[in-house]
Amino acid sequence: MAEAAVSPPDPAATLRSKRFLALLVLASLVGVVVSIVAWAFLELLHYIQEWVFTDIPRDVGYDSTPLWWYPPVLAVAGLVAAFAIVRLPGRGGHVPAGGLNTGPTQPIEVPGVILAALASIGLGLVVGPEAPLIAIGGGLGIFAARQLQKAAPEEVGALLAAAGAFSALGFLFGSPIIAAVILIEATGLGGPRLPLVLVPGLLASGIGSLTWIGLGSLTGLITGDISLSSLELPAFPQPDVSDFGWTILLAAVVAFATFAIFRLARETHGVAVRKPFLLLPVVGVAVSGLAIGFSEATDKSVSDVLFSGQDAVGALVADPGAWSLGALALLVACKGIAYGLSLGSFRGGPVFPALFLGAAAGLIAAKLPGFSVTPAVAVGIGAAVVSVLRLPLSAVVLAVLLTSGSGPGAGPLVIVGVVVAYLITLALSARQQSQAAEGERPVTPPASAARAPR
Repeated sequence: MAEAAVSPPDPAATLRSKRFLALLVLASLVGVVVSIVAWAFLELLHYIQEWVFTDIPRDVGYDSTPLWWYPPVLAVAGLVAAFAIVRLPGRGGHVPAGGLNTGPTQPIEVPGVILAALASIGLGLVVGPEAPLIAIGGGLGIFAARQLQKAAPEEVGALLAAAGAFSALGFLFGSPIIAAVILIEATGLGGPRLPLVLVPGLLASGIGSLTWIGLGSLTGLITGDISLSSLELPAFPQPDVSDFGWTILLAAVVAFATFAIFRLARETHGVAVRKPFLLLPVVGVAVSGLAIGFSEATDKSVSDVLFSGQDAVGALVADPGAWSLGALALLVACKGIAYGLSLGSFRGGPVFPALFLGAAAGLIAAKLPGFSVTPAVAVGIGAAVVSVLRLPLSAVVLAVLLTSGSGPGAGPLVIVGVVVAYLITLALSARQQSQAAEGERPVTPPASAARAPR
């Protein structure tokens, strides 16, 4: 008689065990360490940008940063990022042209991730810090598990890696809810064992948010410079029929534009991966050229095109009257191209530039009759994020929380916009995959041509 199959352990019983409580304590410690590391990493990025683009030009005698300063700086960024990609373990982290990767990062790969991110994000390329922070948090979690017990089960390492990623994103977004939703949806966690990862993960992300609050008051540093905060938008109590119509149109346009940007990113990656020491500096110079051209044409700052946009989106939406329709359109075009080039060449996250571009697209849509700034920006952000991440719940939560100060009226529009953009993105991706499969399929000659002559 065959032996009965061994039933898996009961998750509820595991949650009540002393071993799980000890794991929660360890997850809390990992959360504290990762939060401090995330703070130091984001502060370092902030100070690198200030030092390279403000302090050094001023120290050598310039009242403001000259435009010629940007091409050589971004060329150097290309060389440093190429070194991290080619010479260091882990190839500098995942390629952002593929979206947001939440796979495990080994501790030995963390230095390469940090160096590539400092070069890419700190020196002005159009990528965000969320992917490096996930990698750093996960790598530190795995390192902690190995130091605790050399023969620690693989599940413990995976759990602490998830807790580290939760904590890093909780610090970055200033909200454990956003961190939890993004990571749960991105990693496909679910089923009865979800609480085993969710409980320590939420605890670690809560500690990350608490650290975000506490470090500002403890050190006197402004965490708003390194972390995303709620946007200041006019009150919007409720939508009307015209808002829903404009929402569908805006979401569709954002989805098509984002798909085009990521196609550019994939094409760029296919070229840049061949000779990174040559091509990454070229891409850096090209991105700086886009920023300079935008600045010369609009009298706006080159920083609007460069960098991830996480600390610029608030200023962008706070004064929409300062932007003409032409300047906004040129901003979206230049930053969108720079975003695609950066995604395919450098290392960093795809979320924050998409968020900025979605907000800018929303400001353009707000010029339409009967479409207010608040719902337009909220829908633009939600549609852009879901087009990049393909995580609809995460996109809705992020857009709603960022615009929650303006009232509940934009929430239903965000949901409609996210769903529309999500379905269009899936349809475009399926069509692209079908075309790629047809291109790879060998061509079968017609039956008449295949017959040998008699």
